[in-house]
Amino acid sequence: MAMRNYDEPVVDAALRRPNIASADIQLPAVRDYEQVDREIAGTLAPSFGWFGALGVAILLFLWGAGVWIYQIYWGLGNAGYAPPVMWGVYIITFVFWVGIGHAGTLISAILYLFRAGFRTTIYRCAEAMTVFAVMTAGLFPIIHIGRPWKFFWLIPYPNWRLIWPQFKSPLVWDVFAILTYLTISSTFLYVGLIPDIATLRDRERNPVRKQILAVLSFGWRNSDSEWRHFTRAYLFLAAFSTPLVLSVHSVVSFDFAMALAPGWHTTIFPPYFVAGAIFSGIGMVFTIIIPIRKFFNLKHYVTLNHLDAAAKLCLFTSMVVGCAYLMEFWVAWYSGNEVEQNYFWNRVFGQWWWAAWIMLICNVVLPLSLFSQKLRRNTVWLFGLSLFINLGMWFERFVIVVPSLSHEFEPWQWTHYAPSWVDISLLVGSFGWFFMWFLLFIKQLPVVAISEIKEIVPPKMRHAHGAHGGAH
Repeated sequence: MAMRNYDEPVVDAALRRPNIASADIQLPAVRDYEQVDREIAGTLAPSFGWFGALGVAILLFLWGAGVWIYQIYWGLGNAGYAPPVMWGVYIITFVFWVGIGHAGTLISAILYLFRAGFRTTIYRCAEAMTVFAVMTAGLFPIIHIGRPWKFFWLIPYPNWRLIWPQFKSPLVWDVFAILTYLTISSTFLYVGLIPDIATLRDRERNPVRKQILAVLSFGWRNSDSEWRHFTRAYLFLAAFSTPLVLSVHSVVSFDFAMALAPGWHTTIFPPYFVAGAIFSGIGMVFTIIIPIRKFFNLKHYVTLNHLDAAAKLCLFTSMVVGCAYLMEFWVAWYSGNEVEQNYFWNRVFGQWWWAAWIMLICNVVLPLSLFSQKLRRNTVWLFGLSLFINLGMWFERFVIVVPSLSHEFEPWQWTHYAPSWVDISLLVGSFGWFFMWFLLFIKQLPVVAISEIKEIVPPKMRHAHGAHGGAH
């Protein structure tokens, strides 16, 4: 079997073309393949800063877990919701994490299909973020039910009592959505990791860890045949996951669109939710990749050109989301439905004005700053803006859920809603759970794709250290 040298370009001409002609994705500070292996593999070494961040994440997670046990013992009455607002922070946070989860693979797959060069250094972070965000989202349907140890009743399986889930229940739809998406996103992430795991295997000195990496890499030897099958499989997964993600997140939007509550009963929700998912996902990518870029000294891999291009995508999705907001108001006005009109007036100028304006400012107004190239290339501004986007997208779900349920058809039903300390603790615990897994990931596997970085190293640099490469 033909073997390739790791210091030689490994590219399938038909499927995995290095876009070296595009000046905005060049890595001028990267000299050769050995530098790529050494520096990216070097990010796996533990550090005091990493241990500190992991400790904070674990503490937040343990706090949330303890509060959940408290809620199980004392009952769901400790949560802030009450009739008619029976969906509170738990469902809001569920949709928030689902949106972030759907964005990662969607960004990676679509940008791969369109050969977007700036994808190369950020997509691994987005895909890992996806898996852990979906894992986080999957907790909330379980938290939301009164007896969480019976969560398996939501899954249709043959049983001796002939009990089947209620397929009209949004909880059942969410279970199908989460399981489907967790499967495809995990597969997509793992397949892309195989060549990088083989690189780590060949550099590893610990025999136990080397054996584990050898098993995980499926014996990858970097041959022409392996690359040919790999590129075709990866292309198939990208093409398969794109419509799947669109359809799965549309199912999540049906949780609301199938109801008759004012503000929910609309056909705009599926594309609206998908656009919002991409937008929130880009925001979370910035939140994660900018600190990684700084503290792991990866500035010559995740360059300002990459961040600039991603910021343009963020600006575009922000405008799409803003258009969806305006469309909601226009449909309510044009419908002539007094209940809808009163609801939207209450949302912006009434009881919930503060939440609606946080949403509008964070998701529509502040991202307009990205029209400035200077701000698109300012990492401090991008990181700060990403935090505002995360806040705004959480409040977008708050504005969808709470005002609709608290301001329905009959005025005597109108009520108020305030999250309890239990709700807030579980929200904080979910962030601890998410970052705990992500921080563990970045110290076990490369957060930047080694194999794809090598594809964009200019030809004159590829053979700079050719003498050092041996057959792997």
